[in-house]
Amino acid sequence: MTAELVRGQNHPLSKSRVEIRVSAGTPVLALVSTGDDEGRLAGPAALAHPGARALPGLEVPDTVAGGHRFAVDLDAVDEAVHRLRVVLVLPPGGPARFGAVPASYVAVAEPQGAELAGYTLTGLESETAVVALELYRRQGAWKVRAVGQGYAGGLSALLVDAGLPAPAAAELAAAATGLVATGDITLAAMPTGPAPTVPRGLRAPLDAPPATGAPAPQAPEPPDPIPVSDVPLAGAGSAGDTAGGPPTISYAHPRRRRTSTEAPEPAPRAAEPDEPGRPPRPVAGDASGWSMDERLYNQVWGMFEDMARTVAAYRSAVDFADSRMDRELDEALSDPRHRLGGSGDGARATARARREELVAQARAVLDRDLAQLVAESEVVEPALPAAYARWDNPVWHAPGTPQENPLALRLGDLSLPERPELRIPMLMRVPLERGLWIDNGRTGSEAAMAMDTDRLRRAAMDMAVAHAVRLLAVHPGDKYSVHVIDAAGAGAASLAPLVRSGVLAGPPASGAAGVTQTLAQLTRRVDLVQMALRAGAPEDLPPDVDTAEQLLIVHDFPHGFDDRSVTQLRYLADEGPAVGVHLLMVADRDEASAYGPLLDPLWRSLMRLSPIPDNHLADPWVHHAWTFTPDLPPQGSRVLDQALNRISEVRRSARP
Repeated sequence: MTAELVRGQNHPLSKSRVEIRVSAGTPVLALVSTGDDEGRLAGPAALAHPGARALPGLEVPDTVAGGHRFAVDLDAVDEAVHRLRVVLVLPPGGPARFGAVPASYVAVAEPQGAELAGYTLTGLESETAVVALELYRRQGAWKVRAVGQGYAGGLSALLVDAGLPAPAAAELAAAATGLVATGDITLAAMPTGPAPTVPRGLRAPLDAPPATGAPAPQAPEPPDPIPVSDVPLAGAGSAGDTAGGPPTISYAHPRRRRTSTEAPEPAPRAAEPDEPGRPPRPVAGDASGWSMDERLYNQVWGMFEDMARTVAAYRSAVDFADSRMDRELDEALSDPRHRLGGSGDGARATARARREELVAQARAVLDRDLAQLVAESEVVEPALPAAYARWDNPVWHAPGTPQENPLALRLGDLSLPERPELRIPMLMRVPLERGLWIDNGRTGSEAAMAMDTDRLRRAAMDMAVAHAVRLLAVHPGDKYSVHVIDAAGAGAASLAPLVRSGVLAGPPASGAAGVTQTLAQLTRRVDLVQMALRAGAPEDLPPDVDTAEQLLIVHDFPHGFDDRSVTQLRYLADEGPAVGVHLLMVADRDEASAYGPLLDPLWRSLMRLSPIPDNHLADPWVHHAWTFTPDLPPQGSRVLDQALNRISEVRRSARP
């Protein structure tokens, strides 16, 4: 069975001879770079490209094509090589960016056999070169990791980031892509700012070393983020730190379009410290932005980055202390004079004491940074607007309705085991760029397997309803419509608040006929809006087309779906977000296994969320496994009913 990877997820490889398969939405070059344990290239010869195809254990294709296959013998790879990276590059004269073509799919398979692991490269925009997959050694075994790191500066920027000097990187990139045949290289196209850009998702720069002096990885500046699936290192407290403090965090939105000539509102200044040497007291909105909502969004993102950095620094320091202790113990035991008597025991005790000292120092820095983040969280959480706030926040009881669309939406909380009670809001930008999938299956995680099936399914549907109510409540009254497909009626108890309030676009669709009618209606809307946009006349839509954003909740899939309905659902998942039709699936993937690989693109296109706390969100930059905790109303609370009543009143008052 193929392991469908998400960005940052890894998977063990049971075979030493594998085949790399590339299925791209446009002709691309497929290259392979070989690096050390930090991914750095030893020189220009470490890149396999059409002009120098062969490296020990592999040979890349020599053509530009939409599909590639080439074999890799991991046993034949040089011992000094710890990472093999599969790189896709748009050729000269082709599309200008990966964001303009369908998503590529890269897989590792048995030679002429079944796929072992696959990854769909979603979320790319201006990038022209991307590291798709990485095969790497870990404790003598090989694994594959989904990377998805793109570079707007092209292959030359990718090579610079991998350690090559800029002139050598430009020359090698030109030779690999066939730009020049001789040594006359122009560097005019080299980027002047931070070269790499990473697909939207959870990430941030790894730009500060651990406190103990252990080496830390480097990574580029972050783009405008949208969490998840999809992070950082060292020093914390986005409200600032004291002398010799952590690196400055940039909260700028590189792809943000300026919509006004007015200057942004100044962020509130942090209070002065009570005593010299202490960090300033945190202040809500202490980040750049054009509105308080944007400043709070950026501040939450900064808190996420800071937490990832400081935990990564601590873990790196512990790894460094462990490796140092192992090395010192090996040196002590290698001397025959220390194997007998008390000198050997003394050497071992000294090595362990040094290790504990380093870990204690790292833990002190971690505790200091996390304490600052806890203080910031205690200030920021009460100040969040409804779109970002927990359901127990008093903002949900405030009167009034929103006059404009929100910037982002809270899906839940993220935490790490070093301080599980410190939860950072997981915010996703809206309009939603991809659908959501709430996994109500018991095979998705150990936590789900330990839960009763009926309770798990009810929790998943309750979570979907909470997301739908939040979307309705944070948009202006007539700007969001919600449709429901519940073919078997199994979600009636959870859907009761939505049905009672009358905020749904229509009664929940049941049975095969209801499924067909709802999908046909939304598919027609997608087709008409697409045609109107292509014709440059979006205002000329038929009067019966609802121009509001549409959310389709699908429960108990694939019950009630035939082959045509499944095809329409896939169409909505792929084409809907761009024209305002969004998908929220509540489903168990195993129940749709009869469709085989036909539905793999559907599952890959959705962001998977768990209805119970689970560490299923992988971080590709510092390799954290973030624990996702869904945000649900408190037990016995009527906050959903109150929010729905306000929505109903606003809609009734707006009717003629």
